[in-house]
Amino acid sequence: MKSTRKALRDDDIFKDTYERLNCADCEKVLKTTTDSNAVFDLRTCPECGTEYKDLR
Repeated sequence: MKSTRKALRDDDIFKDTYERLNCADCEKVLKTTTDSNAVFDLRTCPECGTEYKDLR
């Protein structure tokens, strides 16, 4: 599981004009899952299921 920063550098995800993170393969907006006990949020592509860590 990559972090969102590394995925942005590797062009696996990109930001659209509204600064939302999108999957480069599917071009779908990543969904965010927040767990209060975790140090990071989990971002998941709804179409292909790829997951990324987003540090808070």
